[in-house]
Amino acid sequence: MIVSSLNKKYDAIVIGTGISGGWAAKELCEKGLKTLVLERGRMVKHVEDYPTANKDIWEFEYRGKASNNEIQRQKKQNRTGFVTSKITKHWFVDDLKHPYNETKRFDWIRGYHLGGKSITWGRQALRMSDLDFEANKKEGVGVDWPIRYADIADWYTKVEKFIGVCGENLGLSHLPDGYFSPPMELNPVEKYFRSEISKHYKNRYLTIGRFANLTGDANHLGRANCINRNRCMRGCPLGAYFSSNSSTLPAAERTGNMTLRTNSIVYEIVYDDYSKKATGVKIIDAITKEKVEYSANVIFCCASAIATTSILLQSKSDRFPNGLGNDSGELGHNLMDHHFRVGATGTTNKFKDKDYIGNRPASFHIPRFRNLEENNKSKFLRGYSFQGSASRTDWRRAIKELSYGGAIKDDLLKQGSWRVGMTGFGECLPYHENKMTLDYKNTDEWGLPTITFDADFKENEIQMRKDIKQEAIKMLTLAGFENVKGYDDVASFYPGHAIHEMGTARMGHDPKTSVLNKYNQIHAVPNVYVTDGACMTSSGNQNPSLTYMALTARAVDHAVNQMKSKTI
Repeated sequence: MIVSSLNKKYDAIVIGTGISGGWAAKELCEKGLKTLVLERGRMVKHVEDYPTANKDIWEFEYRGKASNNEIQRQKKQNRTGFVTSKITKHWFVDDLKHPYNETKRFDWIRGYHLGGKSITWGRQALRMSDLDFEANKKEGVGVDWPIRYADIADWYTKVEKFIGVCGENLGLSHLPDGYFSPPMELNPVEKYFRSEISKHYKNRYLTIGRFANLTGDANHLGRANCINRNRCMRGCPLGAYFSSNSSTLPAAERTGNMTLRTNSIVYEIVYDDYSKKATGVKIIDAITKEKVEYSANVIFCCASAIATTSILLQSKSDRFPNGLGNDSGELGHNLMDHHFRVGATGTTNKFKDKDYIGNRPASFHIPRFRNLEENNKSKFLRGYSFQGSASRTDWRRAIKELSYGGAIKDDLLKQGSWRVGMTGFGECLPYHENKMTLDYKNTDEWGLPTITFDADFKENEIQMRKDIKQEAIKMLTLAGFENVKGYDDVASFYPGHAIHEMGTARMGHDPKTSVLNKYNQIHAVPNVYVTDGACMTSSGNQNPSLTYMALTARAVDHAVNQMKSKTI
């Protein structure tokens, strides 16, 4: 490999361009810092690089179904079901080119391109609460979060205002209200389900989900309101949902302070024993395999939980023989993900006069209702929420029919009966033994160690799933739905499947038991911040991306103030 070194120094370096990396870039650049933003994957230009965004299903050969050869190259990526179709498969990596190892199955879903998984994320934007931030301490699980809700409440608001989140406020302490644009509308069956839930339960609520899709009159530069195409995972030419490509990276670029380098695989953060700080990063050019070193005063690790922790583990020195900032030995441990795809479905013959119209890109949401009070405990710790929707069945209902001719044709032109489905979304506890490690014997094509996963869900999550299924059946039955059936997709009961991997470089009070402090700084290396999912001390049951963004904005503010005072 060619080895070269560039003398140019930046004020800041951001590793990664996804949900948190885009926010770090925006905030650093808007605060006047000359910032180098590094992305390991290819360039994706907003609007012009969304190849399937405007195609209808019949425009794809074989209705978009990927060939067997294509699926063989993405067998692990396909565990979620996203890669069976050519409509979205280009957003996910080639498993043969980017291998990893499994002591126990882990579905590591990745997108190596500018914007990362901000292009394909589910857009559910939920705040965590003190119920979440205090749980570890109260229950003696893991370590205590070094922050509480009050520490990031204003940062949640800042993020919501910029990205645009639609939804409705409920006044629930365990799901804090936010800064919302008008909510999307529940359909008639969902409204009926909501009213039935309110009749039978005092602590359960059905609301439309809080999604990062634009509605209302607010001006979001370069973006338009959602028009309910529900093609979000293809990339949105309108910029109607939040992504780094449509929002934060353009904001950073407008300042003139951002230098963007794609195809740049960061493999080490350079540590200086004399200053006791990081001085920069080393990268490998993904195309030429040239090695380059860049310098900066502050570094933000936003490559995603696993990738960031891999970089830290590879960043060894005399001071840190086990990885940068790994005095506690916790780096790589406490790996978490949510578990889901367990719940129930039902049908109803009511509302036959109500058509199913549109392609709303949002589900309904039933916030957590388990273990909210000290005197009302379940067989498991923490809790779960539900996400779901109601729609009318289509022509596929006739597949098992034996009739034919004009009568069935006329019948199939009508919408079928209403069907409602709901899936639980459960919290996973932080187990020290759930971990990722580096395998230096099995390297990738750039000579870097591959990652090995050794993690699984345990008894607490198993007991929670039983309750999720039981309560989903109960709620649908009490609401009067018919053909109510519970389900538990055991094929998806593996960490990683929910694509919310987190926790491998957790925050905490004590450097002996955690990697980061309350401002997301590495305890022993104060000019390195980690603000992606690696920083999480517990998972909550909420979709975590909004929390990543809030923590990132807060950490940048802290870093800039520290630089002004010459503390770092």
